[in-house]
Amino acid sequence: MASDMGWELYRTLLAVLEEGSLSGAARALGITQPTVGRHITALEASFRQTLFTRSQTGLLPTEAALALRGYAQAMQSNAAALERAAAGGQGEGAAGTVRVSASEVIGVEVLPPAIVQLRQAHPALKVELVPTDRVQDLLQREADIAVRMVAPKQDMLVARRVGDVEVGMYARSDYLAQYGTPRTFADLAGHALIGFDEETPFVRAATKPFPVWRRDAFSLRTDSSLAQLALIRAGGGIGACQVALARRDPMLVRVLPQHFAVQLPAWITMHEGLRASPRCKTTFDALVACLAAHIAAA
Repeated sequence: MASDMGWELYRTLLAVLEEGSLSGAARALGITQPTVGRHITALEASFRQTLFTRSQTGLLPTEAALALRGYAQAMQSNAAALERAAAGGQGEGAAGTVRVSASEVIGVEVLPPAIVQLRQAHPALKVELVPTDRVQDLLQREADIAVRMVAPKQDMLVARRVGDVEVGMYARSDYLAQYGTPRTFADLAGHALIGFDEETPFVRAATKPFPVWRRDAFSLRTDSSLAQLALIRAGGGIGACQVALARRDPMLVRVLPQHFAVQLPAWITMHEGLRASPRCKTTFDALVACLAAHIAAA
């Protein structure tokens, strides 16, 4: 097996896995289709295994290709981190690119104003914002900094707990005017509830004290926290919402405040190897201040 295969071959492998064809991968990478074909052939020759088989719908990955996906994705993350570090390594100020991961709601509803202010203060800084409810691996450098609602468990991370984000149940006032305001958990049976479709370990732990908050009770289900928020704002029913966000909307009314309250610990984390990086330290401090203000608004 060749030990000197370049990153571009694995980048091509990922593109074919994602696009499902040589032509699609070529368009995504900005190279020619024959070049993509040569890269895949070189990988197959090196590993002495077939990576893709042809079908009427395109290229189908073999088990060998699927086994390589995770390793190639780790290489992709590290290559991107290397580029960010190189771009931010010149000068003493906050310059270069920093990649920030946050939950969907925090990434869309809370962080943008702080990021805009950060860029105004540091014009040479570039910020990549990744709103996702998937916990990205900072050790694999999928992101430089992460805003998380769970305590970090990995070593080699710099972490600061900012406080607790309170979540309550909310509905639009006109929905409650039409269907009534529940006074007990039992009353929720007569209402349209908005919640998750797939119960993750995080959701299970957060809602364990509230057995009424279960999948089969929901009239509207989605695993997107942004979609849940949009459905609440649209008057679709009763759902979970961060208290600080609900206070921005005079139409939203808290339901059963004495019975339903979830405290989510808010952490800002980054790889300890980035502690001395001006771009990362400046961004880290700005995110801490932003999240602290968000929590205080509740």
